[in-house]
Amino acid sequence: MSTEPTTQAKEQASSRGNRRLLLLAAGAAVAIALSVLAFGDVGENLVYFWSPSELHEAGPDAVGASIRLGGLVEKGSLSRSEDGLTLAFTVTDGQSRVDVRTTAVPPAMFREGIGVVLEGTMREDGQFATSRLMVKHDNEYQAPDVDDNRSMAELIESMQFDL
Repeated sequence: MSTEPTTQAKEQASSRGNRRLLLLAAGAAVAIALSVLAFGDVGENLVYFWSPSELHEAGPDAVGASIRLGGLVEKGSLSRSEDGLTLAFTVTDGQSRVDVRTTAVPPAMFREGIGVVLEGTMREDGQFATSRLMVKHDNEYQAPDVDDNRSMAELIESMQFDL
């Protein structure tokens, strides 16, 4: 009788070795992916959401940084430039105010008193320059009341951006 392992035993040992090698390779891939995420300067690509108070607290560090600013459009602060291309308004969080200048086309829902999120940079002169203007709103749709007697022209007019 031979002391040599049978072919079936050799195949099982080879199969176990292949599984171990596969598990080791998968573990190495996961370790590399986690290392890239942990040490790959992911934070440099993030855009943070700041309130006007946080923006003022940052002081000179906020100038030139890519920032997402959120707050409410202050009532009575909307104005358009003479050429109609630049929109100016003030964003507030109830404690601090930031003057904003944008050339972005405002969304249809944009108006005073509504929540906005702006992506842009703080300029040295204290104004926030943005080219991306988003309106914060809930996703609940409410159909007009049955008793709403406004005409279609009045409904369209209520959705228009006026200054």
